[in-house]
Formats: sequence, structure tokens, C-alpha cells
Amino acid sequence: MRGKWFWAAGTLLLGLVVLGGCKHEPFDVNTGSGGSGGSGGGSGPAGTVCFETDVLPIFVSSCAKSGCHDVVSKKEGYILDSYNNIIKKGIKAGNAAESEIYKVLSKSGSDRMPQPPNPGLTASKIDLIGKWINEGAKNTTNCNTAACDTASVTYQKSVWPIIQANCLGCHNNSLSSGGYNFSTYAGLKSAVDKGRLLGAINYQAGFVGMPQGYKLTSCQIATIRKWVEAGAPNN
Repeated sequence: MRGKWFWAAGTLLLGLVVLGGCKHEPFDVNTGSGGSGGSGGGSGPAGTVCFETDVLPIFVSSCAKSGCHDVVSKKEGYILDSYNNIIKKGIKAGNAAESEIYKVLSKSGSDRMPQPPNPGLTASKIDLIGKWINEGAKNTTNCNTAACDTASVTYQKSVWPIIQANCLGCHNNSLSSGGYNFSTYAGLKSAVDKGRLLGAINYQAGFVGMPQGYKLTSCQIATIRKWVEAGAPNN
């Protein structure tokens, strides 16, 4: 009897240790912060989230792909390639916690979206989507009215943030679409050297327009062009 008591107590203690080790900070859907440090700030006025520049690129590059949620595949009935399609299902405006699309972003294994082997979204991207939903899931466009400054363009501060937000959903370590992996400088430079990058982002004839589904802003294109014309340095 005594041995059984010690076994039960030991099992309970082990369970408490395991549960304690699994503790993590959840996303705060009210403040738009949490997880592993995503700020939740957007590019709109006063840090609000802009659908056109903050949210749409995440869905198009990470979700609206062949075999997933493009207009042909539409898995589980979801098409995530435009504002009208995104808000049709799984989005409860004003309430991220009750929005199915938001909830599956932080799940694990085959329940997580994007599904493996696609990389999961970063905490900052999940934060942006949650904050956008809580702000009413509005179709906000042309949010940044500031003048386009291309006076001092660098790879790290100017080009990489554009690539990270708009291209890595397809061109990453796990899924290098077209043979191009943009998660490293060398991978992006190879597309520049072959004359593919500028042609794709400008949707020129003879090129597959990138990102698929929408075009970068004129300022983003001008920034990348300035960098390419300077020799695409790793600066």
C-alpha cells in the first residue's frame, strides 16, 4: 500500500513538472502583444495595422499557395488571396480570439497553419493579424503617405525588410520556389545576378509576377531598384 502511495505521488509530481515546463506566454488579443516578443505595431497611422501592406503580404506569401488556400486548391473552403476572400470565412471582425483563422496560426503539428513543411508564422506576424482583426479587420490601403526616401538604401535596413515581409513565405529554406531561397543574402543575390528579381517585382512581360497576387508598392520597387543598380551590395 505504501509503495502504491509513493508511486502515485511521484506520478503527480512528474505531471506538475511537465506542465510547468510547458508554460508559455500567450498572445494578448487585446493589446496585440505577447508570444516571443512581436510588437503588434502596424504601418498605418499611429501604429494601426494596414491591411494592404501589413496583412495581405502575409496571407498571400504564406497561405494562398498551390495545394493550400489559393483559388484553385481552396482547402477547407478557404481562399486567402484578397481582402474579400479573406474576410468571407474564419474572421470575426473585432474579435481575434474567436476568429478561426487567427487561432490556427499558433497551433502545432498538422493543425498549425501554414502546415509543415511550410514554416510557421513569426510571433510578430501573428501579432499583426490579431491586431488587424481586433481593429475591425478593415480593408485599409494607401496607409503610408510619407515621401519615398531612397537616399541611403542598404540591404539590411532597406531591402531585407521588404523581402522578409513579402517573399519568404515561398522563397525560404524549406520551400525555395523556382530554386530561389531568399532567406540568405546569397540566395537573393543569385536572382539579381540572373536578372530575375527586378523583372518579377515589376511584373514585366516574360516574367512571373512576384509576389503573386499583388504588386509591391512603387516605393518598395524603387528601393530594390536603387539597391540593384548600386551592385546589390551586402551592406
